[in-house]
Amino acid sequence: MPQDVTFDLPFDTPVSEHIQYARERHLRWVWDMGLVRSQDGFEEYRSWDLPQAAARTYPHASADDLVVLMNWFSLAFLFDDQFDAGSPDRADRIAEVARELIATPLRPAGTPPRVICPITVAWAEVWAILSDGMSLAWRTRFAASWGRFLVAHTEEVDLAARGLAGTLGLKEYAEFRRRTVGIHHSIDAGERSRGFEVPPQVQAHELMVRMRDVAADTIGFMNDIHSFEREKRRGDGHNLIAVLHRERGGTWEEAAEEAYRMTMDCLEEYLELEARVPEMCEELGLSAEQRVQVRMGVEAIQHWINGNYQWALTSGRYTAAKEGPAATAELAGRGSLDDLLAV
Repeated sequence: MPQDVTFDLPFDTPVSEHIQYARERHLRWVWDMGLVRSQDGFEEYRSWDLPQAAARTYPHASADDLVVLMNWFSLAFLFDDQFDAGSPDRADRIAEVARELIATPLRPAGTPPRVICPITVAWAEVWAILSDGMSLAWRTRFAASWGRFLVAHTEEVDLAARGLAGTLGLKEYAEFRRRTVGIHHSIDAGERSRGFEVPPQVQAHELMVRMRDVAADTIGFMNDIHSFEREKRRGDGHNLIAVLHRERGGTWEEAAEEAYRMTMDCLEEYLELEARVPEMCEELGLSAEQRVQVRMGVEAIQHWINGNYQWALTSGRYTAAKEGPAATAELAGRGSLDDLLAV
């Protein structure tokens, strides 16, 4: 049901003309790097169609840059699907790998990882290319956002391993979801995809800070709605609908309707904030060139809100009706068929 839910978004975003070129190279890279280790795992991964998500969220990237962005995309999704909430030993390994992923952007580009597994090796390669040509300010900002995202994921796994996954209240969950959705560094990557940087004084402005947070809320809640059936099947309570159902009672349909209303409230707030961007530019006395950079920064957020939504409507990652080994793996507590945390 939730994957069929539609949202009336007020902006359209393009799709990269390089999608097919990049998709073919990306899928070959995923296999060659050992990020999928079985034919079933590869078919499951291909059904997600992450290349479409990258082509929609980074539509202006060059053909080769789009390959890199697709490669990076795969790492967060595949890492997320390594979680086996019921195994403390698994939680420890996830935390160890997450620390390595966090450390990579803090080291000189090209430094070999100290914790070796397919995901860490792939991330070291991707970061060396992704960070090339970007300023220290951008790399530091990206690293901080990326780190918060991965720390939140390890906290999620730890809560589940201790049997506390279903204890977060709505306010706590909303704040937690803002970190686990991983939108802040994804928006940062939008700058890399077009070779520009939003001025630091704009990034620090309370309007831009709030815009990015509310965009993350909007996208996180939309994802929760579209992924609800999949996560319910896995027994995963880290979902807005599940939290609302647990905290407020009522039917699942009522919880889904409330989740939809909350999402639309976030979108409305984002649009109100976006309308104030010209006022912020005047306040900061930005040059014409800086205003162009701000406009592209706003477009990066729009691309993520709409592009991610359009992808989620059709992605096999969120398909409710699943059969075969992929569904068996999810019911067992893992979303991935292949173990990517072992050497």
